[in-house]
Amino acid sequence: MRLAPGGLRGRLISVGIVVVGLAAAYGAGVVVHPATVGSVPKITQASRADVTSATKACPSPGTVGVTSAGVAVASVPGTARQGSATITRLSGAGSPTVGASVATLSTPNVLSLTRVKTAPAPKTRAVPGDPNSGPVITIQGRGGVMVQASGAMAQGLEVEQTSPSGLVTAQCQGPGTDFWFIGPSATSASLIEMYLMNTDSEPADVQVQALTDNGPLLGSSDTGIVVPPHAIIGQSLGKLLKSSRVVALHVSTSLGRVVAAVREVGKGRGSGEGAWMPVTQAPSRDQIIPGLPAARGTRTLYVAVPGTAGAQIKVTAVTSRGSYQPTGGSGVPLAGDSAATVALPSLSGVASALRIQSNVPVVAAVLVPGGTAGAPGALSAAAAPISEQAIAAGNPSLASGSAELVISAPRGPATVRIVTATSKISFSGQQGTVVHVAAGHTVVARVKPPGRKPESFAVVVTPEAGSGPVYVGRVISSRSGIVRTIMPLTSALTWVPLPVAEQALAAADAHQG
Repeated sequence: MRLAPGGLRGRLISVGIVVVGLAAAYGAGVVVHPATVGSVPKITQASRADVTSATKACPSPGTVGVTSAGVAVASVPGTARQGSATITRLSGAGSPTVGASVATLSTPNVLSLTRVKTAPAPKTRAVPGDPNSGPVITIQGRGGVMVQASGAMAQGLEVEQTSPSGLVTAQCQGPGTDFWFIGPSATSASLIEMYLMNTDSEPADVQVQALTDNGPLLGSSDTGIVVPPHAIIGQSLGKLLKSSRVVALHVSTSLGRVVAAVREVGKGRGSGEGAWMPVTQAPSRDQIIPGLPAARGTRTLYVAVPGTAGAQIKVTAVTSRGSYQPTGGSGVPLAGDSAATVALPSLSGVASALRIQSNVPVVAAVLVPGGTAGAPGALSAAAAPISEQAIAAGNPSLASGSAELVISAPRGPATVRIVTATSKISFSGQQGTVVHVAAGHTVVARVKPPGRKPESFAVVVTPEAGSGPVYVGRVISSRSGIVRTIMPLTSALTWVPLPVAEQALAAADAHQG
C-alpha cells in the first residue's frame, strides 16, 4: 500500500462527527438502545443497554503487494441470537452509500476468515483541492474495508486483518474522534504511512499533531483535509519526520469520525509489509502496557509528554516473580512537549506487563525485538483492563506459528476463563481453561485450537466473577520462536452500563424542578 507522489504542504489530516451519549463513553463504533427520557431509574448494576450494532474498519484488505490482506471476524454475543456482519469496500474518492459487498457473515461464536480480492485502481490518486508539494503527501487510498454488524454479530465483535499467509497483522478499530500512536520514527523507519477511514455517510475533517524528540512539529493552526464518506485517505509522513527518533501522533476530529491506522517499515528490513502501530491509550498518569513475552532482547519504552510541564516517569514491571522497578525505570525525567526512549535491558527474557506512572499525563508503548517482515520490531501499547470479555480473532494454525496470552494482574488477584474456537468448532458449550493470577504477577498461557486439526482459531478471555483488573496481550511467534506481533486485547462488549446517561438525566431533571 505504498503511497504515490502528490500532496499537501505542511499539514496533516482533520476528521470527525459528534459522538452522542453512551456510544462515545463506552466505545467508538458501538451503538446501543437509547435511554428513555422521562422517568429516571435508580443507578444499579442492572442498568445497562444491549449492543445492537457495531462498525470496524481495516486499511489493508484489498490492497496490492505485501500489504494485501484478509479479514478475521469473531463475535461472542450475549442476549442476541441472530444478526449479520457485512464486509464492504472503502474507496479513495468516497461515496454517500456503502461500497461493494465483499461478504456477509451470520454465524456468531465461530471464527470467520474472508479473503479480500485486490480493489480496482482509483482513476486518480490525488486528493481534490490539495497542492502537489510539501513534505506531507496525501492521496486517495486503494483497498480498505469496513465491517458493519448487527444483533448477535455485533455483540462481542472482534475484527482483525491478516496477511496473505494468514498471520494477523493488526486489530481493526471502530470509528472515533481521538486516536494516539507512539513508536520509532524516521531514523529507524524508511516508510511511515497514515491512513484515515471514514465509515459514516457524512464527510469528516481530521487534524493530526506530531510530537517528536525534537519537539512538536505541527500546531493547532494546521488546516485539515476533508475525508469523504466511506473513503480511505493516505499520507506519507517520512519526509516530515526525517530527523526524529521517536514520534507520537494524535489524530482528532472536528467534524465526523474516522478510523486511523499507521504503518511503518524499518530501515534495512527489505520490502516486507512492516508493522501496523497499535493504538495506545490517551495521555494518562497511570497506565498498563500488557503482553511483553519472555523473548530475549532489550525492551525499548517510548514515551511522549503532550504538555508544557515536565514529567517524572516511574516504570514497574509486573512479572511471574512479582512486581519491581527494572534497571533504568526509576525517576526518568522528560521535558514537556517532547518524546524519548528508555532502554530496559534487564527485562530481556522476562514475560511482563509494564506499569507507567507519571506526575503528568503521558502516552507510552514498548518495542520488543522481532516483528513481521520489514518491521522495526513488535510494539505493544497501553490498554484498559478487560471488561466483560476480550477476543483474539486471528490466531495461526500450529503449522505456521504459535500464540500465547500474557496475563497480568497489577492491582489485585485475577481469574480468567480461556476458550478457543475454529470455523467449525464453536465457543458455545466449551468449559475452557481457568487461569489464576496472583496480585502483582503475570502468567503466560499457551493457546491452541480445539480438536485435533491444526487450523486457525479464535480465543475469548472472560474475567470470572470477583476477579481484579486484568490486562492481556496476545503474542504470536514464528515456528522458530521469533516474536511477530503483540496485540493488547480490548473489551468486546455485548452490553454497556447506563449510569453516565442516568446521572445526566437526573441532574437535568433536578435542575428543571
